[in-house]
Amino acid sequence: MTDPFVHPYIPNTAPKSKAAMLAAVGAASVDEFYADVPAELRLDRPLDLPTPFTAEQDLVRHVEGLLAKNVSTRQRLSFLGAGTYHHYVPAVVDEVINRSEFLTAYAGEPYEDHGRFQALFQYQSLMAELLAMDVVNVPTYDGFQATATALSMAGRMSGRRRVLVASDVLPDKLSKVRDFVRVLLDLEFVDTVDGVADVTGLASRLAEDVAAVWVETPSRTGALEARLQEIADAAHDVGAVLVVGTDPIGYGVLTPPAEQGADIVCGDIQSLGLHQWFGGAHGGFIAVHDDPRFIMEMPSRLFGLATTDVPGEYGFGDVAYDRTSFAQREEGKEWVGTAAALWGIAAGVYLALMGPQGMRDLGEVLLARTRYAQRALAEIPGVALGDRAVHLREFTIDLSGAGLGAADVVDALRAEGIEPGVPVDQHQLLVCVTEMTSQRDIDRLSAELAALAARTGNAAAGASDTDPTDPGATTVSAPILEEQSA
Repeated sequence: MTDPFVHPYIPNTAPKSKAAMLAAVGAASVDEFYADVPAELRLDRPLDLPTPFTAEQDLVRHVEGLLAKNVSTRQRLSFLGAGTYHHYVPAVVDEVINRSEFLTAYAGEPYEDHGRFQALFQYQSLMAELLAMDVVNVPTYDGFQATATALSMAGRMSGRRRVLVASDVLPDKLSKVRDFVRVLLDLEFVDTVDGVADVTGLASRLAEDVAAVWVETPSRTGALEARLQEIADAAHDVGAVLVVGTDPIGYGVLTPPAEQGADIVCGDIQSLGLHQWFGGAHGGFIAVHDDPRFIMEMPSRLFGLATTDVPGEYGFGDVAYDRTSFAQREEGKEWVGTAAALWGIAAGVYLALMGPQGMRDLGEVLLARTRYAQRALAEIPGVALGDRAVHLREFTIDLSGAGLGAADVVDALRAEGIEPGVPVDQHQLLVCVTEMTSQRDIDRLSAELAALAARTGNAAAGASDTDPTDPGATTVSAPILEEQSA
């Protein structure tokens, strides 16, 4: 009989250790811990792992070989976005957050960790100014969680279950939100029109059992919602809350959702001084007005400014600490554990460095380069823009008119050192540009895509019996959008 396998790096794989742990929690097998995971998501086989290396140097060599397979967006031209973006991170951001008092700090209390609390208070204040809101939380794990929490807040406040989703949402985000709120809320989807919310269709679905209307701007495809105030008014007429998921990177030039009727604004701070890396550093924010009904539903920590026993001196500490799960434990409205506070400090440094004018300049650059990229790609015969909305940073192109598949374009241009975007479906490609994307970069993508389309068209023409001089065999170019100001 073969002895049971005990991993050299994981002592708890020893049979006696496993049995003792199962007995301690009253479980018959490890499978009981995964009862809530659907069967179709389970692997049902051992992981495909190499035989354990007993020598450390062999393990190091193996891991370094795996890591060497990664290629960062600094090594090739990238138009990838879809939730994690390649923005410039000033050197001072990394310098500050790598200081030992921030990098190693955990959950210090005011008497031992004044600096960290003050830094996060400054972050909250800068975010509140950018978003035209009054209260912003210490970052949650990511923007997905922040959005799920924002919707849960609306459900708890109203006692209602229905949430109307009025925008195109990133699939990964939708999956996380749906899983998070499924016990409390039911998500219903309203079709979009030309990339943005169908306000008429949305209004017809609103009723007094709707807890919230959820709008994403920019949407999954980078479309900016132009009728937020109308949506807010319609939602408020039936007592519903308007929850707006957004990216704060554009609000140096765009009108914040809070000034267009939004009750809760949420999203991710990855764009604000956090690296793209291999999936990004992420942190979620939730912002509300100075309204106790909303503030007391926020599960996250809030740091505020307070007087001390010493005249003229101030300190920084928790606001309404008794509403959090830190104080209420299992009686808390929503559990909050270790979050992304370090990334809040990074975003705070970034915002302080940029200032209002810097954020304005950045917003204008993003809008201009997005528009330039749209025009350049839409001029390629057979390539069309996905919609006529105003876009920030991302947009889709339809390649069907050029006889191209989105996955095929990715494979072909990747061989040329270009990551052209993320396939949305068979013929649609999501393209992203930032301030790191120069005009020359966009021109290169356009030229490579045009050449690929021409080669595909020539191959198709050579295999066809259609006479290319036949007036009926025309090539249709995508219309160019009229100039639109932000």
